Amino acid sequence: GLYEVRLGDTLVYTDEKVNFLLVGSLIDAKTRENITDTRKEKLAQVNFGDLPLEAAVKIVRGSGKSVFAVFADPNCTFCKRFERDLATLQDVTIYTFLYPILDSGNGGDSMRKSKAIWCSKDRAKAWLDLMLKNVSPIMAGNCDTTVLQRNLNLGQKLGIQGTPTSFAVSGQRIVGARFPELRKAIEVANK
Repeated sequence: GLYEVRLGDTLVYTDEKVNFLLVGSLIDAKTRENITDTRKEKLAQVNFGDLPLEAAVKIVRGSGKSVFAVFADPNCTFCKRFERDLATLQDVTIYTFLYPILDSGNGGDSMRKSKAIWCSKDRAKAWLDLMLKNVSPIMAGNCDTTVLQRNLNLGQKLGIQGTPTSFAVSGQRIVGARFPELRKAIEVANK
């Protein structure tokens, strides 16, 4: 028998007595499926219902029937490109978790912009103005921004190391600005 062992994000395989270790991809010889990649995708999934959607900026277009979540940093170039792609979608609800990881600590520009967006009267407009029109949000006063630290903690717990990272309602994780893959996940969810 062959046993799977998880070492953080790494999968290795061993025999029952741990005499041998296989590091790398395990391939099914008949189907040519990369079993390691398939297993990693499964392990990277989340229970969408467990995401604290109240901690995200909510954007609804049309009927809003297709739902997904995105973790994004306001200074992320790929996030801006991804947001332009997302703007082409109809009948969606997008939950954007502000995830200011591109600066160090509480005083950086990503955190400042995230706070200004979160404290805006219209969070969705502030987010879209920044991402699509490059209009920086203005801090509208004080509000509770502890949600941003909770988002950072959540992202770390989920193993999010870069932005954008999206989650379909199926729980599928899509790392990077991979719009065609997200669109396909949305189509599958709507069947």
